[in-house]
Amino acid sequence: MKVKIVGTCAIAAAAVAWSSLAAGGAKMKITSSAFQEGGNIPSKLTCDGANVNPPLHFDQVPVGAKSLALIVDDPDAPGGVFVHWLVWNIDPKTSDIAENSVPPNAVQGRNGFGKIGYGGPCPPSGTHRYYFRVYALDVAQVQGGSTRADFDRAMQGHIIGQGQLMGRYSKK
Repeated sequence: MKVKIVGTCAIAAAAVAWSSLAAGGAKMKITSSAFQEGGNIPSKLTCDGANVNPPLHFDQVPVGAKSLALIVDDPDAPGGVFVHWLVWNIDPKTSDIAENSVPPNAVQGRNGFGKIGYGGPCPPSGTHRYYFRVYALDVAQVQGGSTRADFDRAMQGHIIGQGQLMGRYSKK
């Protein structure tokens, strides 16, 4: 029972964090040439394949942005929201992140697998949703630890724009 409550609390906390983060700021656009909004993420980009990040493209970065940050997570994970990638201190002039790459000088945080960097979709069962969220920040560098909680705290009050892309995956 306790695990279910913790999972439910984690999902609720993530939903509150996203809604409060998304409450203000300009609307940005994030797309991928690998999959469409709401579409299936190719196996190559998951634990069933090469486990590399998809190519991503950012549009409509607001004037005044001093850095970008990226969060990839799975709200459908059994234990609550599962982090697949945290990247921050991305130059706001960055419009593309190539497949299997990290922008120069960007910092990566710890994912839910306990590793630094990208950990692709790997649902234990069923189809899960994976959200790729980009944030434009009014600070050049986000300071803090490498966990999602640290990341969220460091961004609070600094978001001037955001966008999201959602893809789905079912483990083979």
